[in-house]
Amino acid sequence: MSSPESIINMSEVVTMQKRERIRLERLEGDRNRAEETSSLIVWFDSAGLSTPQDNEGLLERVLNLSYTGLILYPDNLSALAPVLPARIRKVFHAECAEDLERLASLPQGGQDFVVTSPDVQVLARAAELGLKTCYRAYVDDGESLHQSIREGSHHDYLMIRFRDPTNIPLELVIASLQATNTVLIKEISAPTDVDDAIVTLGVMEVGADGVMFSPRSHGALSEFVSRLGRLERTSVKLEVATLVRTVPIGMGYRSCIDTTTLFSPTEGILVGSTSQGGLLCCPEVFFLPYMELRPFRVNAGAVHSYVYNFGNRTDYMSELRAGSPVMIVDRTGTTRRSSVGRMKTEMRPLRLIEAEFQSGERINVIMQDDWHVRIFSDEARPLNITELRPGDKLLGQMALPGRHVGIKVDEHIIET
Repeated sequence: MSSPESIINMSEVVTMQKRERIRLERLEGDRNRAEETSSLIVWFDSAGLSTPQDNEGLLERVLNLSYTGLILYPDNLSALAPVLPARIRKVFHAECAEDLERLASLPQGGQDFVVTSPDVQVLARAAELGLKTCYRAYVDDGESLHQSIREGSHHDYLMIRFRDPTNIPLELVIASLQATNTVLIKEISAPTDVDDAIVTLGVMEVGADGVMFSPRSHGALSEFVSRLGRLERTSVKLEVATLVRTVPIGMGYRSCIDTTTLFSPTEGILVGSTSQGGLLCCPEVFFLPYMELRPFRVNAGAVHSYVYNFGNRTDYMSELRAGSPVMIVDRTGTTRRSSVGRMKTEMRPLRLIEAEFQSGERINVIMQDDWHVRIFSDEARPLNITELRPGDKLLGQMALPGRHVGIKVDEHIIET
């Protein structure tokens, strides 16, 4: 029999742990600011471009968008390196060891560069010089796939390009590298294939760590950046709230949010009755003696409730439909995007749960009054809501009040 701490989706949990290790390494190390603050790594290949004004100012525009890194070459290094913003990760492609000498003439001797190459001897020399390294691989069969994984796992980055349009090889690389600190970047072959670039970041839900997509037209660039903005992973600030009151309030309509994903045991959805904030509600991934698990479901709350979503927006529970975007939040505040598969609304007994943050701000959530419905403790353990007691510590998010059609507005508002 499964225990309450049974893990439903081990591969996803391992990958989230990898992302947390990478995040901490970025914060403790000397990586560029863009990659410290963004969980999506997006690089651009400058091959064939000599100045930011080339191709109707395409590169100049790239440097002012959400790209986090630029690959330079021996023939454009001296022209482009000095104009790169500090937030951009500088990557230098070297075909031979002699190319590395070009970095010595740059400020700091090029120590702020990542060196990428398909030649392992060039990368070994770069590592000896104290530079971060990226193995650049091309995969067209099983042998080259396994070689890329073996070699890539020894470097800070693995950038990989696939001959064929299937994502199955990428899934194998993701699975093989998830227990390492190697940052995986897929190189998109076609500069017009926006779909491939976006899908890459969502393969196996967690996706590759990053993508190198280098459109050569302003139209493709605009489409990519627009869709990237809707995909980008963010984080929310979770705080500990203290339970002050829990009482049954009679019958009402409550909804279950059935998503198109599988939750890990540390993930949930933020739900609240007011725009001041919400509590992190548990998915049905923990052992129950009387029913099968529903690892895609959160028994979320009464139909009037706010469901906290991306872009500092909220949705009323009653507004969610199949296909609606929904924000999944884990215990660290890391988020990922999923979609509603079905809303399941029924008349049930309801319970009011009221909690107070350290600041004195109070929030509440109304949920089905049943033992099998749970919210997260401050240690991300499931708490059965019928067994809650004043003083219990809960995980939640505090927000500034004031909403109009789900959008934050600056106005004085009192909600009780």
